[in-house]
Amino acid sequence: MTGGARLWLVVVGLLGAAWSPAAQPATARTATWKAGVAKAVITPETPVWLAGYGIKRVPEGKLHDLWMKALALEDPAGGRVVLVTSDFQGVPKEMSDRVFARLRKELNLERRQVMITFSHNHCGPRLGLDLVDYYPVEAEQVKLVDEYTALMEDRMVALVAEALRKLVPATLRLGSGRCTFAVNRRNNREADVPEMIAKGLPLKGPVDHTVPVLLVEDGGRKTVAILFGYACHPTTLSFNLWCGDYPGFAQIALEKNHPGALAMFVNTCGGDQNPLPRRKVELCEKYGQQLAQAVEEALKQPLTTVTPGLRTAFAYVELAYEKVVTRAELQAFTKDTHAIRQRWAVRMLAKLDAGETFAPTYPYPLHAWRLGKEMLVIGMGAETVVDYALRFKAKYGPGTWVCGYVDDMIAYIPSRRVWLEGGYEGGYHLYEYGRPALRWAGDVEDRIVAAATRLVQALDR
Repeated sequence: MTGGARLWLVVVGLLGAAWSPAAQPATARTATWKAGVAKAVITPETPVWLAGYGIKRVPEGKLHDLWMKALALEDPAGGRVVLVTSDFQGVPKEMSDRVFARLRKELNLERRQVMITFSHNHCGPRLGLDLVDYYPVEAEQVKLVDEYTALMEDRMVALVAEALRKLVPATLRLGSGRCTFAVNRRNNREADVPEMIAKGLPLKGPVDHTVPVLLVEDGGRKTVAILFGYACHPTTLSFNLWCGDYPGFAQIALEKNHPGALAMFVNTCGGDQNPLPRRKVELCEKYGQQLAQAVEEALKQPLTTVTPGLRTAFAYVELAYEKVVTRAELQAFTKDTHAIRQRWAVRMLAKLDAGETFAPTYPYPLHAWRLGKEMLVIGMGAETVVDYALRFKAKYGPGTWVCGYVDDMIAYIPSRRVWLEGGYEGGYHLYEYGRPALRWAGDVEDRIVAAATRLVQALDR
């Protein structure tokens, strides 16, 4: 493995390894899946602040409700997976770890069988220690966030259980659309984008405008769920109203078009992508409609049937920091005029004073699921830049989904290219996420790719 990378833990499950014979009619092959869905409102009923942007934002109302949704799948051998989607800005490790422990104890689900995803919506609520140093410390707010986080843990476990209870015979079909409002924010100055678009000038930098779509239908061909993805930050809006941003509007539109179905969004690898131009509700609605239309266009095309069978794998990968911060450096940062960095330094010093030592690495969660012979899902923790999606899709081919924002809102995860360029996603900004360092080591991409390669190879053995 390159770059000195190693896996802390690899768990591989071969579920439903006996594939249905290819000679069978399509209806016979696909009817052996089972699927179940569930949804729950997560709009806070208490004044938990809105998450993101590094400022205190007290809620003033809502444009529409926020949601958490679950899709459970079961193959002919009884193997199961559950995908949770949500309108959260970020789920912290402490929260997801508690949920995973409960799912194992209460529902007999192993870590490799569940992905917890979050859209990274910046008009959603705070959770636990996610971006904790972004906000001024107020005792009442800490209490509200803790209470809300505990409530969301209960709701997530109950949601997964409900989806499993609702399993019915199902068909899975795979498609792909295209949507173009995402812009590489590293290579295009936001103020210049409207004029460039108006003049038809080409925008710069890598993007992923693919919209992967999975259609789930019951035995009567009624639509149960529409799972879709896109690589872009949900940062169209920055006001103080609850809203799912463009993914929220897209899901509302799809559920209106398909009564009784659940529309579910995953942020693929949008860490360095923004919806531009932005900051207007009408733009947010427009982008949501554009994304929903891309899904609808995909559903009109011939879809690929996903044959029944599940194989799952999970690993923690040690991502190294370039340099762990020292006490002396933290003491200097306590006098910093940058409020987030100053709060981070004070909190980190308190940890050292309490006897804690800082690890030189972080356990990065990585999933691989093989659905039938047609679909591969790679689930990656935190804010992955678009290079990862482009690399893995080129390597593994059609039917590959690469999902960022899975399980743990760790930090930006730069590719080697982005790390060398520096800047916001690749430079010295890990303090914003509460890490005991300023920057990742330069071999982050090598470590992740090597680990992902091993997981996929394990699925295919």
